[in-house]
Order: sequence, then C-alpha cells, then structure tokens
Amino acid sequence: MEMAASPRTVEEIFKDYSGRRAGVVRALTYDVDEFYGLCDPDKENLCLYGHPNESWEVTLPAEEVPPELPEPALGINFARDGMHRKDWLSLVAVHSDSWLLSVAFYLGARLNRNERKRLFSLINELPTVFEVVTERKPIKDKPSVDSGSKSRGSTKRSNDGQVKINTKFADENFEEEEDEHSETLCGSCGGNYNADEFWIGCDVCERWYHGKCVKITPAKAESIKQYKCPSCMKRGRQ
Repeated sequence: MEMAASPRTVEEIFKDYSGRRAGVVRALTYDVDEFYGLCDPDKENLCLYGHPNESWEVTLPAEEVPPELPEPALGINFARDGMHRKDWLSLVAVHSDSWLLSVAFYLGARLNRNERKRLFSLINELPTVFEVVTERKPIKDKPSVDSGSKSRGSTKRSNDGQVKINTKFADENFEEEEDEHSETLCGSCGGNYNADEFWIGCDVCERWYHGKCVKITPAKAESIKQYKCPSCMKRGRQ
C-alpha cells in the first residue's frame, strides 16, 4: 500500500498533499459530471479520495479501525439529490479541504514546530479546494505569482444574483451569507447590508460599500481586477 514508505520530510508531505489535492480538484471540476454520477444516493456510504498521484476515487471507506490514514467525509452521496448541485459540490469541497489538512498533519505528526509552520505555509500558498470549486480563486496554483488574483478569482455571484468581490473564506455556507453580513455597514453612507442590493468590497482597506454609493455597477465590477474605494484612492495607498 502507498503508506509502506510514508512521507517524512516537509517536502515529501507537501508533495503528497499537492497530489491528493489535485485529484480532488479534478473530481470536482474537470471530471465533475463523472464524479456526480458515481455519488448515487442509493449506494452505501461513499467517500471521495484524492491520491498522491493526482488521481481520485469514489469508494467505500477503509474497513480497518482505526484506518491507516484519516478518512474523508462519509456518505457524501446521501446529500447529492437534496441540495442544489453547486451547493453540494461546495459542501464536498469544504469537507475535502478538512480531510487534506488532517492527512498532511497526520503524516507530519513527528515534525518539529518550525517544520510544521513551514508545511502550513506551503499549503497556505495554494487556493483551497473550496475556493477553486466556487471560482473564488483561479485553478492555477501559486496565486502569489499572479498579481491581482485575489480579486479576479474572488468575484462571485451569490444565489440572489449580486456580485461580491473580496469574498472571505468564512462565506462557505451560502445560506448563512446574509446573516453573516447583516451587521456590515456601508463605508460611504453607513447603511446596513441588504442582500437585495449590490455591494462591493475594497481590496485595500476591506470595507464594504453600496455599489450605488461608489458608482460601481455589477457589470463594471466584473471587469475590475482590484477595487480601491474612493478613500484609498485619495490616500494613494497601494
């Protein structure tokens, strides 16, 4: 089995993580129709596995207890027909991110403090599976090489049709989005967040604004790579 010579160094563990992540991303993007078809709710508890060779597999969990490695979320197929497809894929993506991290730090259990920090730093350079699946980050790895990727990848239409820029990872549950922003105030007029109105977030100061207050329409926002609010533009902040 693949664990016969399990990864030991930070580089080996990161390579293992990257391969598994690539497999999961492929299942949820390029091969999504095949993946969707394999997750039949009438079958037993199924899991999505990413393998170090960048392949993926939908199968039953390991029989041994405890398993050799942390196991992915169990029974992902049961929720398939009870949710909108994109919401279900987002849910699987979030669970997959959690699984990938648990495997990496299980393999890195013997690393010292500095090595663990270095491993996490390497992992943190990559967009999460959730960010890729919901198109909040480009699929191309190493976003730091690509200036402006933060806002270009994070422009997102939510269920109510509004465009949001600078979306935070905490928005992973779309149903909770409105509650999450209910206390957000417009940086221009001080008005409360309303899901029926278009809002835009500044990529510099991270304040939110009514689109109408800063004269930005949803169509215009789609073409903005990095939005700076009027205050930041005046200060000339980078």
